[in-house]
Amino acid sequence: MTIERTIREHLHNEAKNMTCPPAISKRIEQSYSQYLKQKRSEITLKKRLIAGIVATAILIPTAAFAAPTLIDIFTRTPMTAEQVKVDKLGKATLEKLYSAFPETRSFKIIDASYLGYPSDSSNTTIQQSIVLQENGETGKKITLHANGITGEIEDLTQENWEPKQKPLNSLTDQEIKAKVDYLIVKIYGSIKDYEVAIEQMENPDVKTWMLSYAKKGSEVPFYQVFVHGNTISLSRIGGSDPTPSNLKVEGLFSLNGKTDYTADSFLNDEKLFSLLQISPTVLKQELAQGKSVVEIAASKNVSKQQVIDVIARTQSENQYKADHDGVTISEPLMKKMMKAVEPKVLAVIEHKTETAW
Repeated sequence: MTIERTIREHLHNEAKNMTCPPAISKRIEQSYSQYLKQKRSEITLKKRLIAGIVATAILIPTAAFAAPTLIDIFTRTPMTAEQVKVDKLGKATLEKLYSAFPETRSFKIIDASYLGYPSDSSNTTIQQSIVLQENGETGKKITLHANGITGEIEDLTQENWEPKQKPLNSLTDQEIKAKVDYLIVKIYGSIKDYEVAIEQMENPDVKTWMLSYAKKGSEVPFYQVFVHGNTISLSRIGGSDPTPSNLKVEGLFSLNGKTDYTADSFLNDEKLFSLLQISPTVLKQELAQGKSVVEIAASKNVSKQQVIDVIARTQSENQYKADHDGVTISEPLMKKMMKAVEPKVLAVIEHKTETAW
């Protein structure tokens, strides 16, 4: 869940005419997804999507959620370097970075902002973005996106960390994997229980690799990384088991003929089945006919908001327990997390099978 992503930095030829806010653009590229607010189960970026936008360096996890919805819901507010350094989330994020890469203490904060709801009187930060760079316009650069609710670094992008004489795109697959392994370990810790799939993307203009790290026994990526040029874009998309252990209904949605595990994770929810008074099997049959969850709910006099609330609560509970060793979440924090994940839930329940996200 996550979402999120927010959303990455450089749009190339195909995206020059796009007016999508930088935050959204960044995150969509780096990998779904987002945003993210906040997190878990971002949709794995498909090759066909990446081929068109990988020219940028940003992931989204990992993710394709409804950009127009995010634009309407969130606003991004600039921050000064001084504000970042005194902000609780900003200070924590910088300390994590400095601990992982001590050399970055000398880097200058060249850009920063936070994502929030324009109508939220509590000023809840959904995500905070910080860009730091070594002295000089061609120096090492790193972009961080931190979850405003959990404090986790959701994704980061390293640029120009390799010497010009031997940039990333000149390395072998194994050398690239070693670079990515090192980055993940420094930021998130051990990956000995993970398996990685690496493949070169079908993009003739930019030599690009996608690395997906999943826990052994799971098909859903936990970390997703894109490498191109001299840039590494890493996203923690928080993959979980495709379906809850007690619910084995898979393929509620399909994309390009394959199971969409994000939808399975969101919709395999006993409380949702109870709300809709429907079985998982019947729901799958209804969705296969081209209906959306919202349309199915409407036919049962259940509002879209009721559906969102049920799914968002379950996702928030699961995420918080996973991140805090089973500790129960407080109701005030629950409401903030639910509000944060709403856009991703909305993307799922309005989706219709076999259509592009």
